Amino acid sequence: MSTPLLQLQGLGVRYGSVQALSGIDLTVHQGELVTLLGSNGAGKSTTLRAISALVPASAGQILWRGAALAGVPAHRLLKLGIGHCPEGRRVLSRQSVAENLVLGAYLRRDRPGIAADLERCYGLFPRLAERRGQLAGGLSGGEQQMLAIARALMGRPALLMLDEPSLGLAPKLVGEVMAALAQLHREGLTLLLVEQNAQAALEIANRGYVLEAGQLTLEGPARELLANPSLRAAYLGAG
Repeated sequence: MSTPLLQLQGLGVRYGSVQALSGIDLTVHQGELVTLLGSNGAGKSTTLRAISALVPASAGQILWRGAALAGVPAHRLLKLGIGHCPEGRRVLSRQSVAENLVLGAYLRRDRPGIAADLERCYGLFPRLAERRGQLAGGLSGGEQQMLAIARALMGRPALLMLDEPSLGLAPKLVGEVMAALAQLHREGLTLLLVEQNAQAALEIANRGYVLEAGQLTLEGPARELLANPSLRAAYLGAG
C-alpha cells in the first residue's frame, strides 16, 4: 500500500506526571475515513491536539506524507494540508456566517477558488446558505457545528480532523452532520473522526480504532468493529 497520508508511531503525550497517551500507532491513507472511538477522557482529543502541535509529544513521532512533523509549528500545519475542527464549535459569535467562512480561508489568496468553496459549503449545508448574513452566535448548536465544519473546509485541507462533531446535537442533526461527512468522503476528502457516538461513526467509516485510558485496544474495518461483541457492549448498548 502507498505511504500513509498520516502516521502515528508510538505516540506518547504527558500532562505533567499524567501519561495521557502511550504507544499510539495509527495510520490514515489518502481517501479514507478513519474514526477514533473511546469514552470521555480516553485521550481522543489529546491525539488530535498532538497531531496539530497544540500539545507536545513526549514519545514517538508523527509523520505527514512520510516526513516527520517534529518541530513544525501549529500555524504551518494548515499550509501542509492538515485541518482541525476542534470540539466545542468555537465559531466567532459576533461575526456573520459568511464572515466566519471567509476567515476559514485566511491563508488563501485565490479569490475565485474561495468564492467557489463558499458555494460548495452552502450546498453541503443549506441551513448556512439561508443564514449567511446572520450572526453566528444566533445559530442553533447544530447550525454552529455545521458552520465550524464548513469553516475548516474553507482552508482546503488534504486531511480534515474532527473532534466530536455530534456532541450535544439532537438525533436528527447528528444524522445531517454525519451525512455531510459521508458526502465529503465520497468526494475524496480524507477524514479522521473522533467520536463517542460509535454507531454513527462506524456506519460511515472505512476503519476504526478504539482508545481506552490512553492506549489503543482495538482496531479494524468498520464493519468488523460494528459486529464486535465487546465493542457493542461497551459503546453501542448491546450485548
